[in-house]
Amino acid sequence: MLTDPIADMLTRIRNAVRARHAAVDMPTSKVKRGVADVLKREGYIWDWEELDMEVQQGSRTKKLPYKVLRIHLKYGPNGEQVIRHIRRISKPGRRIYSKVQDLRPVLNGLGIAVLSTNRGVLSDREARTQKVGGEVLCEVW
Repeated sequence: MLTDPIADMLTRIRNAVRARHAAVDMPTSKVKRGVADVLKREGYIWDWEELDMEVQQGSRTKKLPYKVLRIHLKYGPNGEQVIRHIRRISKPGRRIYSKVQDLRPVLNGLGIAVLSTNRGVLSDREARTQKVGGEVLCEVW
């Protein structure tokens, strides 16, 4: 049982980027799909997809009841990391909420903050344009 699935997602991405993997798999959820969609829109990953999980049992293939989120990681032309830093902000023990006027650019605009709002999971730039605040999930740069 995971107490913080978003932190698990960010840790899997961080470890896969450091190990230079092309993709990383994790259990899926609606919030994780939203975070992956924000990372894709902001150009930090190539793409993401949701796959059915299958297990080989002898000569039969059994479909499992849960799906897997596969994130295709992005690297620069010389192999440099696009995601250099990814950090969880709001944690289960201490939730961090921010109003739209309190949102500040991450690393002077070079990074993004990912927010969970009443309009879905958005980047800080999108939240400012839509004039909506919410829970600050993580920072990426």
